[in-house]
Amino acid sequence: MDRNPETYNLSPEDLRQLQSIELELLVEFDRICRKHHITYSIDGGTLLGAVRHGGFIPWDDDADVILNRTEYQKFLSVVDQELNTDKFYLQDINRTPGYRWGYAKLRRLDTEFIRLNQEYMPYEQGIFLDIFVCDNVPDNYIARALCNFHSFIYRKVFYSAVGKHTASGISKLVYKVLNAIPEKILKKYYAKYVEFRNRKNTEMVKCLTFPACNRVYGYKRSWYEDTIDMKFENVTFRACRDYDEYLKFLYGDYSELPPLEKRKVHPVSKLTFPKDNET
Repeated sequence: MDRNPETYNLSPEDLRQLQSIELELLVEFDRICRKHHITYSIDGGTLLGAVRHGGFIPWDDDADVILNRTEYQKFLSVVDQELNTDKFYLQDINRTPGYRWGYAKLRRLDTEFIRLNQEYMPYEQGIFLDIFVCDNVPDNYIARALCNFHSFIYRKVFYSAVGKHTASGISKLVYKVLNAIPEKILKKYYAKYVEFRNRKNTEMVKCLTFPACNRVYGYKRSWYEDTIDMKFENVTFRACRDYDEYLKFLYGDYSELPPLEKRKVHPVSKLTFPKDNET
């Protein structure tokens, strides 16, 4: 279905079918991780949904997992031989030309799920599972805050491919200048930055190019390494053992449902499902 991106809204039927495909992606990711003893956790709204709803938050339109860099490297080392490429494909900053995000996406073939203002990005955009990757950040708060600022600069340079179209005024000009940096050079220096951040283990970690949820600018390593089995839509996935502490850190009193006006989904400009509807 191809609709005006300014007015597009997912129908309840769209949302249910979207969630069923995201569940399929979660199952595939979990299958590979369990086979190769890769530690991960469902994350964000997916973890919150598991704890509070036993599955998807009713209005949620995406799914998230998270793991530390060493575990992600293990995943990359086996994904090409293990992934069911008849149904899925993986996108990563170092594998996918034009891909400019510091986290990976596992996507479903024969689908489209194009976020508003990303129609011109030069890669396929199927329905996806976000795979967030955490790198080491300093345990010292001041050093960690400086690291966060450094990461913020990288995030803005990567985002410039979108910002040059969507921003206005001075911001638009700045994004155009940032976007002139050749992708190959940008990714080369970012890879060195990731290597630098992971030269030694720390107690605190962070997805470098993803905004921190608060001014702590980091997350406990143990939240992503000490995991348990947890049911989500009657399927067992891995989840942070200390999920109560983690969810309070992310959301505060997560037991309370947000008001209707804050139950937001991501604006979408195009959504298509597999032709055979076999999800």
